[in-house]
Amino acid sequence: MSNKRPLNVEIKKINKTNIYQKFLSGDALTKQELAADLQLCIPTVAKNIDDLLEAGLIAQSGSRGNTGGRNAVAYSLVNDARTAIGIEITSNHISMAALDLLGNISASRRVRIPFFSSEDYYRNLGSLFQELVEEAGLSRQQILGVGVGLPALVDIDRRTILFSKIIDLESNVYQQISAHIPYRVELFNDANAAAYTEIWKDPDRRNAFYLMLSNNIGGCFVLDDIVYQGATQKAGEVGHMTLIPDGQKCYCGQKGCVENYLTAENLSNLAEGSLQDFFAGLESGNREYGRAWDKYLGYLALTVNTVHALLDCDIILGGYVGGYLDTYMEDLRERVAALNSFGDNGDYLRTCVYKKTAIASGAALNFIGTFNAGI
Repeated sequence: MSNKRPLNVEIKKINKTNIYQKFLSGDALTKQELAADLQLCIPTVAKNIDDLLEAGLIAQSGSRGNTGGRNAVAYSLVNDARTAIGIEITSNHISMAALDLLGNISASRRVRIPFFSSEDYYRNLGSLFQELVEEAGLSRQQILGVGVGLPALVDIDRRTILFSKIIDLESNVYQQISAHIPYRVELFNDANAAAYTEIWKDPDRRNAFYLMLSNNIGGCFVLDDIVYQGATQKAGEVGHMTLIPDGQKCYCGQKGCVENYLTAENLSNLAEGSLQDFFAGLESGNREYGRAWDKYLGYLALTVNTVHALLDCDIILGGYVGGYLDTYMEDLRERVAALNSFGDNGDYLRTCVYKKTAIASGAALNFIGTFNAGI
């Protein structure tokens, strides 16, 4: 008898989760359709539908059929019943995005504010956050949590900073942020957060390496749909592999790191800080830009070839530069294929789905994914 009750509770939870997740397709569904699809009895489905209605997660959205009897009521997900908010903090900008249960962005903003570890900075961050909440029309009950993507290594507790040299984060940064954002707050490495967006958009891609080509270079290895962080949360730090022995001095203290050769600033600095203007000039035939881009693609091909030789999986190119790469993928694949000892054609290379707000979105989607899996 004592074993039966926990088992029944577990079965009930599984049934509720399975029914709820059917609505994540975005389709309207009837009790009869759910019962047939999940091989459950109508009373079980009806009880769970009532629970989901009471929680505000689904709502009636029409009816189905006309067979002489009463039409079957159809139900649909209430996309914005819950929301998560993601924040990206960089050296010069703050980006924010509010995402609903299907991962759609309902509100976003990007503001140029140089980072400075001070009470004023975090107070300003809190004010911008509150403005986004009001703009999106969110109630406190709707918000699952707030994820913050940072150019730093973050411990598994999602509160503790292990390493940060790009921006001067203090050891109590979690307390500094949460003091002005009165919700559940979790910290994420920026590349790990961005990689999560790609997992979300393409769940069939179980193994991949995400290469973030922004002002700083990061990486994330996704193994069996899970972000692999390594024994000490330092996995995927491709930016600090040695690309050129005894090369340029890196901020980390070493020489010749990938970071120095693939930073987006190598391109944007040629166009007064605008990456968009750089690529516009490149398309218009600017020779200086063309030489810089040729050199950049060469370094990128070397980096990609090394990563692929180690991991033998799809490589997703994201970050600021990744958003512009679609036009140049044939050239890059040819360069990579020429370097490969095993004759691969470079088809394992992909560009990112999220061209913008990837880090903020990924930091938010962690909450959405956890909620959807555990309802």
